Amino acid sequence: MNPFVPIESNPDVLTRLAVSLGLSDNLSFHDVYSLDDPDLLSFIPRPALALMFVFPVSDAYEKYRREQDNDQPSYETSAEDDVMWLKQTIRNACGTYAVLHSTLNGPAYDYVQSHSILAQFKADLAPLTTKERVNYIENSKALEVAHAAVASDGDTAAPDANEEVNLHFVSFVKSKSNVLYELDGRRAGPIELTKLAPEDDVLSPAAVLFVKRFMDREAQAASPSPSYLSFSLVALAPAID
Repeated sequence: MNPFVPIESNPDVLTRLAVSLGLSDNLSFHDVYSLDDPDLLSFIPRPALALMFVFPVSDAYEKYRREQDNDQPSYETSAEDDVMWLKQTIRNACGTYAVLHSTLNGPAYDYVQSHSILAQFKADLAPLTTKERVNYIENSKALEVAHAAVASDGDTAAPDANEEVNLHFVSFVKSKSNVLYELDGRRAGPIELTKLAPEDDVLSPAAVLFVKRFMDREAQAASPSPSYLSFSLVALAPAID
């Protein structure tokens, strides 16, 4: 499978991609500028249904990821899973996988339009094994076309598809059973983080705690110096008229 042109962590770009795949335009992505400042958080419409975190991949992170994944039991997908997880095999497509993870799971899926690409993905992928899901995604012309349509958008020039990009997207979603998951196609499977209250969303204190832990860990691992300026966070939430 040829690599994709990386997409920018830009709410408008991510929203256009999600809507083109079949998400209702009643939802959109929003920049999250702080997890601590109530005034800045107040700009995000609630409930927030998913978070997408972008961070620079470091040697320390890769070591942490391999060690943690090696300690996990072997994971195989099932139609009965609490969340739908997709193994990423398309290079530079982590932004698109994060959009899929954010829209195919939890209450966000209630906003997916019937007969759309996302609805077809959900129906087709649910009963498949991990390997079968990989083959399905790799051979999806619809996904390739939708990604290509927004890959050149954004505030910065898009890099070449074959260029090495060290920024990576992960998603945090709340399942229908109120469990917070970290979903990353480069991991060994979905990572269950904590049980949330029914009224909690992914920007509630109980959920934000785990996002902060992730950010703090990566800030310490960042090179040459820890800085949140290399990070970005967007929330999938109701659109603003």
